[in-house]
Amino acid sequence: MRRLLELQQKLVPDLIQVLRERYMLLRSIYHLQPIGRRGLAQAMNTTERILRAEVDLLKETGLLHVTAAGMSLSDEGIRVLDDMEPLVGELFGLTDLAERLQQKLGIAEVIVVQGNADQSPWVKEELGRVGARVLKQVVQEGDIVAVTGGSSIASVAKHLSPSAAFRTVQFVPARGGLGERVELQANTLASAMAAKTGASYRLLHVPDRLHPEALQTLVKEPQVQDVLTLLRDTRIVLHGIGDAITMARRRNYSEEELQELDATGAVSEAFGYYFNEAGETVHRMPTIGLQLEEVHKAETVLSIAGGESKAKAILSFAKQSCQNVLITDEGAARSLLST
Repeated sequence: MRRLLELQQKLVPDLIQVLRERYMLLRSIYHLQPIGRRGLAQAMNTTERILRAEVDLLKETGLLHVTAAGMSLSDEGIRVLDDMEPLVGELFGLTDLAERLQQKLGIAEVIVVQGNADQSPWVKEELGRVGARVLKQVVQEGDIVAVTGGSSIASVAKHLSPSAAFRTVQFVPARGGLGERVELQANTLASAMAAKTGASYRLLHVPDRLHPEALQTLVKEPQVQDVLTLLRDTRIVLHGIGDAITMARRRNYSEEELQELDATGAVSEAFGYYFNEAGETVHRMPTIGLQLEEVHKAETVLSIAGGESKAKAILSFAKQSCQNVLITDEGAARSLLST
């Protein structure tokens, strides 16, 4: 496949560029449908005038439906998108990016999706689609899957579907509520994943950030103990990687606390732990849930994070040497490899 694309690049270089552009267009519409031309132009950082000819062509070839509600892919359009999947890695140079990133970070498997989540909202949907696919591949009957909150993990939940292996799986929140939108909290996502797959779930009804005395009281509650016991037997961990200061703000840290955290050199956050560029823990939030030593014991740790702005955070967490699958995007990958 690579050799064929190399020949096409030499003989008909315009063809490769057209393939890239039309793939991006189809993929954007797929994740955002139904969507109008103006909204699509904004999502793809282009103009309606540039899109018009391409959209008209795809409509004429039967790959798009256009209604008053907006554009969406036809069944044939979805089939074409699926058929192009094996080409994408070579078409955009993502296979090479993933291999180089795998070596740089020392992670067993790296998957890079096209685009930059900081610039295009559909890229996060693509991260979620790939994350759901990988989770389906690694899950086994009877597994306990610990999940964190956040928009990347919410996207995974949207793309899950039932399978026989999920019937005896339990989704468990890796920690309590974050004090953010309820649809992005770990409890909500654990229940959503169970609903989409036919699995079961447990909930952890505790705040994410606790006073030490409250933590000691709550951790003794039988229902909390039951969930913590399950978390200790977690085989798969599915989580996002956050920018340290951004996550602290979402947890309503005071300005003084933010300044103190910044002074420690914190650049990443995961599971309530804050890490500096060297991957050292510089701050640990008092919280009930999955602990870092339990993450290290899990058989599969699947990390999902995209966008150029997440590059430092991804590199920082990679130094924990506990993850074995990273799904990221082209924006983050290129930024990481340039450092």
